[in-house]
Amino acid sequence: MLLLATQTFAQNTAIPSTGMAKMDKDGAFQKYEFTRHAVGDCEILIDIMYSGICHSDIHAAKGEWRPTKYPFVGGHEIAGHVVKVGKAVTKFKVGDYAGIGCLVNSCGECSYCKNGQEQFCSKGPVFSYGMPDPYNSSEITQGGYANNYVIAEKFALKIPKNADLKRVAPLLCAGITTYSPIQFSKVKKGDTVAVAGFGGLGHLAVKYLVALGAKVTVFDITEDKRTAAQKMGAVKYVNVKNAHEIKGLESQYSFILSTIPQKYDPTLYIKMLSMGGELAIVGLPATENQPMINGASLVYAARRKVYGSLIGGIPETQQMLDYSVANNIYPDVEIISANQIDEAYQKVIDGKVQFRYVIDMKTLKK
Repeated sequence: MLLLATQTFAQNTAIPSTGMAKMDKDGAFQKYEFTRHAVGDCEILIDIMYSGICHSDIHAAKGEWRPTKYPFVGGHEIAGHVVKVGKAVTKFKVGDYAGIGCLVNSCGECSYCKNGQEQFCSKGPVFSYGMPDPYNSSEITQGGYANNYVIAEKFALKIPKNADLKRVAPLLCAGITTYSPIQFSKVKKGDTVAVAGFGGLGHLAVKYLVALGAKVTVFDITEDKRTAAQKMGAVKYVNVKNAHEIKGLESQYSFILSTIPQKYDPTLYIKMLSMGGELAIVGLPATENQPMINGASLVYAARRKVYGSLIGGIPETQQMLDYSVANNIYPDVEIISANQIDEAYQKVIDGKVQFRYVIDMKTLKK
């Protein structure tokens, strides 16, 4: 039986919240008290149970993409249960499981929003942390390394009651980020495909592709993940540091998904595409480490396609979540406590996690 939070919140009052925050880019995470806006008529209050750690959190915490607003509470892979609903809410009731991914608001009026692609909102999407929310008095959003979150019901995801909740959270970023381009490129049973980068995103991509019946090759730079890739159903594992393993792979793959979060040469993978094949890029390294593609390399690897993909809209994220739970597709996770975030960040940077850290937010209270 789910035990609901006993605390109550007065109508139209700010919601007190406790999180783990960085006060500057070099500091350690520490407890931080702040408030979230009051629960509106069409909003819900979620008591956060689990929050995943994404490499994007690390880039943001260190200001590696753009200047970061501190205090910084990260986390955009959020799972918990509903403890309060606004009077106009119809999608959720108190006690339901609910999730939050990268998106928490958008204009709702542009063509992208009306077509369920809120991540491309013409006025700019509002992400889970570090952004002013113009629809809520421009408050700076704070993420899921916290005990609660207030969000409009249309941006919250319904988590099935039979879901393995401790493993659900990473689906809301890593899951949709890999699921969406696989759907966009229409990968099907029997296709010869590859995943470059076998981390938090890459291992979920392998699971989705194997479930579709594709023949999957994994590319990475270490040996310690070879066995894991084989157990997940990959037919080949290639350590790209070993030149002999790369030989003979030109023009082999109809689809390659790059999840690599560090600097690399995309041309290596473009050459491995078959005629008409597609390279989808979802990995987003620090600004100073962004990979570059030489125009001539595209000419000489003619009629191969390269595109980027950015998470997914709310309807597709819900579709991904329902599909994942129904087909028992979850990330491999290690549960940690709130006081282990700094250690976990370093292990992610060093590539020493298999494959996703998830914070048990109940430990925040200890």
